Amino acid sequence: MERQLLQRAKEAFISGRARPLEFRLQQLHALQRMIMEKETEISTALKQDINRSQYDTPLLELISIENEIKLAIEKLAQWAAPRPVEKNLFTISDEVYIQPEPLGVVLIIGAWNYPWALTLIPLVGAIAAGNAAVVKPSELSESSSLLLHALLPRYLDKDLYPVMTGGVSETQQLLRLRFDHIFYTGSSTAGKLVMEAAAHHLTPVTLELGGKSPCYIDKDCDVRTACRRVTWGKFVNCGQTCIAPDYILCEPCIQGQVVEFIRETLLEFYGADPKCSPDYGRIINQKHFRRIMSLMEGYTPVVGGQSDSSQCYIGKERHFKSLFTSFCFHSSFINSILPLTAPTVLKDVPPHSRLMQEEIFGPLLPIVTVSDMDNAINFINEREKPLALYIFCSDQKAIKRMIEETTSGGVTVNDVMMHYTVSSLPFGGVGQSGMGRYHGKHTFDQLSHQRACLIRSLKMERVNLARYPPQDRRRARRVRMALRSPLIDTSKRTLIWAVVATILGIGLLITLLVILLIAAGLNCTCWYWRGFYN
Repeated sequence: MERQLLQRAKEAFISGRARPLEFRLQQLHALQRMIMEKETEISTALKQDINRSQYDTPLLELISIENEIKLAIEKLAQWAAPRPVEKNLFTISDEVYIQPEPLGVVLIIGAWNYPWALTLIPLVGAIAAGNAAVVKPSELSESSSLLLHALLPRYLDKDLYPVMTGGVSETQQLLRLRFDHIFYTGSSTAGKLVMEAAAHHLTPVTLELGGKSPCYIDKDCDVRTACRRVTWGKFVNCGQTCIAPDYILCEPCIQGQVVEFIRETLLEFYGADPKCSPDYGRIINQKHFRRIMSLMEGYTPVVGGQSDSSQCYIGKERHFKSLFTSFCFHSSFINSILPLTAPTVLKDVPPHSRLMQEEIFGPLLPIVTVSDMDNAINFINEREKPLALYIFCSDQKAIKRMIEETTSGGVTVNDVMMHYTVSSLPFGGVGQSGMGRYHGKHTFDQLSHQRACLIRSLKMERVNLARYPPQDRRRARRVRMALRSPLIDTSKRTLIWAVVATILGIGLLITLLVILLIAAGLNCTCWYWRGFYN
């Protein structure tokens, strides 16, 4: 099944129909139409998967997908156009440029926590770059996976962009096949397996992983506002966000304030009982619920801590046909158990505890105290490079210093996660938090081959004589001068200035030589007359 799917996608790509910009734009418009027309169905699927609020789905996923599509449609001609580059003297009369071209067939392995955005945003870049793509949504977000499998062939070319459902076994089968690029979003543990499988075929990879993203709160900043923003970023989607603040670093003197402000904000956001709030999500499954609960062992929460593994939302049996009358696909959902863990804050967490060794990926927020900013910087640098770093501080010099002295995939100051929303910024990790980048043009470039092109005439052969044998000192000197010449930007405006500068430069050089000769002549004359008189 997997091999046939890939073969069909390869044949469709080789046919060349994905290359014309008109076709790419058509597919992007179709994907845009799917998001707009099926928003209700998508929201329903996410409600079943993780109890996502119908109001959060557009904010957290759909709007970002729409923005990526709009940007790609608007900028595609510019992104796909040849990019002229600077030349040296040997190539001054040649046409020299970079031509972005499709890689081939891309495997996109999505994630369950944001199953639409983390699957479709890479697909937008793959389509824009002229690739075919096999889409593998996560089996853990089952409702979204089945819906995507049903919808995508109705809107996009079903041969170029097939959807493969299934679990670990199906993903492993796909990874044994040879793709031209693999785009994976998920855990670091699975990311290593993806990279190992890709190495067998020398397939390049983009790994969007995670890690422990630190959040430093300075004692002199507006702590109340900082805690409000941290609370939103940490507990939205029930803490199941790869760039959520994983832990707080602050000085002991403000730890109490931080706890109280988070407590107040949680009461405002989710009420006295988060279980009853329509805005608070659920843990994806029992396995992740047990993992999160085990991280809390040995700690007494200062906020929250309640849990209910049996509390669940029961979905009545129903058919896709009754919900989506435009296609015939029958399925049912039965007794989907969504365990609950309340928003929880832990204080005075030891730096070397198990809680601080692995990504939490849930609604637990540990607070680790540090003596000052120096201690915070050292704490961050002693650990793996995070996917994101959050700094709450009012001192611009201190902010600049913390950015300069730490490393992370991205950084947001005085807020959390908002750098993800800016399509012009590259999103991706560094080190253990991932490799590669995407969003906007960065996705297009990531999924394109930057082909180096040089086109020259068969005329003006005398220019090449200096590089041909037999070589002598004069020819070697000419070659060295040409190769050592600075690169020249031959765009119209720059070329005019280059010509003017060259003319002025030659004139200035001649003037200097004349002055030197005159000076040398005067010097010789003075020595002559001095000798005569002596």
